[in-house]
Amino acid sequence: MDRPKGCTTHGESVATFPRSTAPRQKGLTAMYAVVDVETTGLNPSWNDRVVEIAIVQIDDSGATEAEWCTLVNPERDLGPRHIHGVTAAEARTAPRFDQLAGAILDLLRGRILVAHNWAFDARFLAAEYARIGVKTPISDNAGLCTMRLAGQFLPGVGRGLADCCQSAGITLTKAHAALHDARAAAQLLAYFLLVAGRPPPWANRLTADLLGDWPRLSSAEVALVRRRAEGHVEAHFLSRLVDRLPRTHRPDADAYLDVLDRALLDRHISATEADALVAVAQDLGLSRDEVIALHEHYLQALATVAASDGTITPDEHKDLDAVADLLGLGSRHVNHALRTARHALALLGGAPTNTECRFLQPGDIVVFTGEMDRPREVWEARATNAGLCVGQSVTKQTRLLVAADPDSMSGKAQKAAKYGIPVVHPAAFLPMLSTTAG
Repeated sequence: MDRPKGCTTHGESVATFPRSTAPRQKGLTAMYAVVDVETTGLNPSWNDRVVEIAIVQIDDSGATEAEWCTLVNPERDLGPRHIHGVTAAEARTAPRFDQLAGAILDLLRGRILVAHNWAFDARFLAAEYARIGVKTPISDNAGLCTMRLAGQFLPGVGRGLADCCQSAGITLTKAHAALHDARAAAQLLAYFLLVAGRPPPWANRLTADLLGDWPRLSSAEVALVRRRAEGHVEAHFLSRLVDRLPRTHRPDADAYLDVLDRALLDRHISATEADALVAVAQDLGLSRDEVIALHEHYLQALATVAASDGTITPDEHKDLDAVADLLGLGSRHVNHALRTARHALALLGGAPTNTECRFLQPGDIVVFTGEMDRPREVWEARATNAGLCVGQSVTKQTRLLVAADPDSMSGKAQKAAKYGIPVVHPAAFLPMLSTTAG
């Protein structure tokens, strides 16, 4: 079978984006495109967007011909991550829908469109095309819905995809992942085709669906982005710095240390922060060895503060270990930093014990973004009770942005990046409240 580039037969990995190709038709033989989209929310009219799309092409007997899947950069907050499981760190590197629009049309054109709860998928696809000014025949009524067909072929079964698959003896391996859901819906349609016989009861719809007014868009070749495998660990950002020849002097590194300060505020370096650190290091012309030296200097400063009262508590040691790990250093660096700190303090005859540094002060403005584990009102009340002011939008006066996902692509997160405002996870924000004087 001829198929677009980037479209794979069942079981293959997807690597590249398909170029525009002519649609495949066999007269009016029923060829199907089973679609599934994962979204930032439930309503495209509320600015919810597609974050992942999968298309499984099957023939008139229900056999899988090819499949295609990619994450989509929605250019906004990702919404209920606990449902779709897509992180901003993954989606931010994915192509936008307008970059995918031509290839998606090529994969759908000339086929009966199918989805489980087709009305939902159709509304989102139609809205995405409308957003870029493209009119398509995609609508609630121009497709097959396996959820509706289940009422005829699987009477008494619940409407959910998992329930329908279980009743039909189909394995759904990972719900709310577009490719897995599309595969399951394709197998469900194949089951209905087998039970219905030939021609299927929807045969009279073939002409209208296949010969609809489908536009043609050019398609630039871009890389598709798939979900990361479970347990995937991103390479340390230091590995992305190219080693250079030794320098005769160190340039002013305040810019790098400032970014590092903000990145380590929540003891987590997000993908966005890692990119920023790499970019600043490259702009300053820092070599990998110079960056490591700056990290050692940073760890040494923290160790000196921790040792200044003469005692290293288990929590302080744990914190130093965590920071060292984030900086690409090891426990030997922590031990060396603590020995150096104790020796220096002994030579100086000790240091003031009041070295606590509070990042947040009463009256500071904090802003929240994303869907958190508790309602937004709960987090705002916690901030208010700690003497902080809650802002509804990010301005230059904002002290901190608390984000459900520190790699968020929301408008608030974009402004925070522009103004150099730290972005932290709610779990890191909570202990900050206990050190804020009310």
